[in-house]
Amino acid sequence: MDTIELRAYAKINLALDVTGTRPNGYHDVKMIMQTVGLFDRLTLRPIAKNEIVLSSNLSFLPTGKDNLVYRAAAAFFEEMGEEHGVAIELEKHIPVAAGMAGGSTDAAATLIGLNEMYGTGYSLEKLQQIGVKLGADIPYCLMGKTALAEGIGEILTPLPAPPACQVLVVKPGISVSTKAVYDHLVLDENTVHPDVDGMIEAIKFKDYKGVVNRLGNVLEDVTCELHPIIKDIKSKMLELGVDGSLMSGSGPTVFGLFSDPEKARKAYYEFKTGDFGQTFLTEYVN
Repeated sequence: MDTIELRAYAKINLALDVTGTRPNGYHDVKMIMQTVGLFDRLTLRPIAKNEIVLSSNLSFLPTGKDNLVYRAAAAFFEEMGEEHGVAIELEKHIPVAAGMAGGSTDAAATLIGLNEMYGTGYSLEKLQQIGVKLGADIPYCLMGKTALAEGIGEILTPLPAPPACQVLVVKPGISVSTKAVYDHLVLDENTVHPDVDGMIEAIKFKDYKGVVNRLGNVLEDVTCELHPIIKDIKSKMLELGVDGSLMSGSGPTVFGLFSDPEKARKAYYEFKTGDFGQTFLTEYVN
């Protein structure tokens, strides 16, 4: 098989709830995941030597066993029960450590690419079984589009596409520790949980206002306490006429939904020329 080129798309969370903690430290979640048009590019090429050679346009990224792409390739070959060699070029555009599943989607694309390259014919379910051992977001990234994710994120129910809109993405120049956010999360009678079931209904009925009104992330207040810039970005989006905004994942990325393309473009240029961090204007991918 010749060289294979793939796009690995980012995700946002239209709703993210944490419903409990397991004895092993994992958290039970209930989330609405949505693919957006921001993507990394991966190029896979078979090589004669039985090794995984990973390179990236970002010099600070690890290219060995600390990288999910490398680990996904190793897991795939282990599942095959055969030794093979592959060179993988990773061109990163999705912000790193941003709550947009950048590493997970790259790993998912790697599994898809190797499945095609070696003609193994593994089903989506089989690839998800390989992927979930590496990261809870990988099964979703293999499927993409709009989905309800439950369990630790691996129990997936496809949903119809939500009403189309412009999606402004702003990732401030800070790093957030997912572990630190979950460690600071307190689940008690005072916890405000997002209306995930209501969000599902709004999506099914193509109710844009209903979607906007139900944007919610139980982790947002925790991360905002640790990194107040997230509140600043949300406030700025409100000034610029956003219909609704939310932090994605454990942060620090904030996205805003716009039904008016002109308002979205103006907000994009305002953030792009300001001192807020990486800024993108995109849309849902379904």
